[in-house]
Amino acid sequence: MDLDLWPAVAAAVWGAATGTLVPRAAYRLCVEPGQPWRDRCPGGHPIGGWVGRARCADGRAYGPGSVFVCAVTALVCAALALATGTRPELLVWLLLAPAGVLLALVDFRVQRLPDVLTLPLAALALALLGAAAVLPRHAGDWLTALLGTLVLAGTYFLLRLVNPSGMGFGDVKLALGLGAVLGWYGWPTVVLGTFAGFLFGGLYGLGLVALRRAGRRTSIPFGPFLIAGAFAGLLVGAHAA
Repeated sequence: MDLDLWPAVAAAVWGAATGTLVPRAAYRLCVEPGQPWRDRCPGGHPIGGWVGRARCADGRAYGPGSVFVCAVTALVCAALALATGTRPELLVWLLLAPAGVLLALVDFRVQRLPDVLTLPLAALALALLGAAAVLPRHAGDWLTALLGTLVLAGTYFLLRLVNPSGMGFGDVKLALGLGAVLGWYGWPTVVLGTFAGFLFGGLYGLGLVALRRAGRRTSIPFGPFLIAGAFAGLLVGAHAA
């Protein structure tokens, strides 16, 4: 096998392994605002912890399909490795990727981006990128990552004020982390990743309207598309760096 492909293979294995830990957390977090996190499986058995296999005591699986989640997480991690190469920031992307998949799953199911994920994710992104910035061969800038956090979250906050029905506070808090990872590769990457997110969300909404599964005022989960847009921008930014 080509040596250049080994990082992508290792990243895919990492993604598949961490993907097995996502369904249980997704199931526990997929509740309506104001409701406590789930602490029992569909069979009524207590759930021990947040990570691990999503199976009841009687062996039945619950939550999002593990095979699907593992496949998506593996593909995301492999793509990030192919774009980034062996630069130190790849470790940051691989650590954050499962959390991004988890956030997208939760928001898509219940239109909620829990603070317990978005805020620590932003802090973790900045801390990890700060560590990557002191290592040789990195290809980003930590100060721009910090400014990207502030600018993107501020922009989303203004959009929230202008159109409260189109932008939730969860999206604003999510922007803290997305701004950090996009800002690492510079302002063009921030613009590209943000534009891609709105484009993906807009196309999804238009598709629902065309299929008559939603109206013009129907609320849609925006977080998954913001995350997908950031992922696309990150791939381009990492490849170009």
